[in-house]
Amino acid sequence: MPWSSRIDRIAPFRVMSLLETAQAREAAGHDVIHLEVGEPDFPTPEPVVAAGREALAAGHTRYTPAAGLPALREAIAGHYATHFGAAVDPRRILVTPGASGALLLASQLLAGPGDRVLMADPNYPCNRHFMALAGAEVDAVPVGPASGWQLDAALVAANWQEATRLAMLATPSNPTGHMLDAGQLAAVAETVKARGGHLLVDEIYQGLCYDLAPLSVAAITPDAFVVNSFSKYFGMTGWRLGWLLAPEAAVEPLTRLAQNVFLAASTPAQHAALAAFTPECRELLEARRVELGRRRDALLAGLARLGLAPSLPPQGAFYLWLDISRYSDDSQAFCRRLLEEENVAITPGIDFALQGGEHHVRIAFTTGIARLEEAVSRLERFLARQ
Repeated sequence: MPWSSRIDRIAPFRVMSLLETAQAREAAGHDVIHLEVGEPDFPTPEPVVAAGREALAAGHTRYTPAAGLPALREAIAGHYATHFGAAVDPRRILVTPGASGALLLASQLLAGPGDRVLMADPNYPCNRHFMALAGAEVDAVPVGPASGWQLDAALVAANWQEATRLAMLATPSNPTGHMLDAGQLAAVAETVKARGGHLLVDEIYQGLCYDLAPLSVAAITPDAFVVNSFSKYFGMTGWRLGWLLAPEAAVEPLTRLAQNVFLAASTPAQHAALAAFTPECRELLEARRVELGRRRDALLAGLARLGLAPSLPPQGAFYLWLDISRYSDDSQAFCRRLLEEENVAITPGIDFALQGGEHHVRIAFTTGIARLEEAVSRLERFLARQ
């Protein structure tokens, strides 16, 4: 029998295949430089690991409420108040199995058959796919340097249709690393509200900012849905923990969804995450953010020497979005050859962009400066042969 037709709307995430190939080359003895996956080489902060051990030793392995451990929801609310000046009721926060769990809840609540969803192109592909699984149609709006690689208020207004129900932003964004400032966020929020729609903001890379102060749409409007994660800034990728901040009226239906879809997020992970908000952990995380900024600058300097640096440097996250059109119109083949010939793993742009992805690649500055400089040297050799 055939599979459900919804699976036909889900494209493969090609970077995972590339990662598998890179790991196989590594296992065969090649010196592979990994710049393909969004996971820095820092371990989970020790205070978090210690709290996880303590939680297991204390027997904290039973279900929490579907919306999450009350103490963790309160800690997240305190994080918004302390660092973003946003007064958030902890009851508006639902702790989820990774940011993916939050995206699943939001997409199922906000989008359905016949609805249209606006988001930027390029974008994280799973954002499109969650909406497709909900039965909605995604209008991927091409963005570029003119709008700071973001879906701004003018683009939202120009592309809003009668059936548009939702606009989704990502700031800082994956794959470009660009941000919307407070004024731009407020303008988008007003534009969406005036059209009777919903606003969903991906803030997964919030905190990993280099040129602008980190901010949250939660400080601008209580009406936005906000997805966040413990994976990126907090360094807890494998713990699979995130959260969804929702308007008060949405909490009850979202809780019903959570009860049925995943019951609750991992209990030991939730207890461990409480330590992420301690001053000791914050100091370590800020030192890592500064180091990522150094890595960004070193990589930009190396790429500038090759004439490849982006015209707008990324303001956050840990990615560069590079135009390779001088060398290739097939980003997947470009990345495959770079891996095979020089053992440098980067991500093809077709994973992220429906338009122009074949002319772009994403590089993650998730390894040390010496390795980044070696990667640039290998890239230079590779480009000289093109």
